[in-house]
Amino acid sequence: VQLVESGGGLVQAGGSLRLSCAASGRTFSVYVMGWFRQGPGKEREFVAGISSSGAMTYYEESVKGRFTISRDNAKNMVYLQMNSLKPEDTAVYYCAADPNIYRRSRRPTSYEYWGQGTQVTVSS
Repeated sequence: VQLVESGGGLVQAGGSLRLSCAASGRTFSVYVMGWFRQGPGKEREFVAGISSSGAMTYYEESVKGRFTISRDNAKNMVYLQMNSLKPEDTAVYYCAADPNIYRRSRRPTSYEYWGQGTQVTVSS
């Protein structure tokens, strides 16, 4: 599967952005999908994940209540709605696909397919 992110940009603290991830391939609905981010000088970290059906979502603690992950399997799309953005949310955001539908991993190594990333910059 190929993944392409969009929707990043520059926003002031407290603002919102919606990231989108377009997936190719007819088997999109069997993948667990995740969003990760990598800030300057930092390791890539888990942000949010969603099960193949969309029934289950899980988040990194610092984004709970601010970010919402969703998917539309009919359109092969995954979204990350980000509200109340903070300067520490500044990073390149990546979507990723895990072919193991039973796993709810937060580790980057569990995800087999990655997009190229989209930059999110939050100014104070």
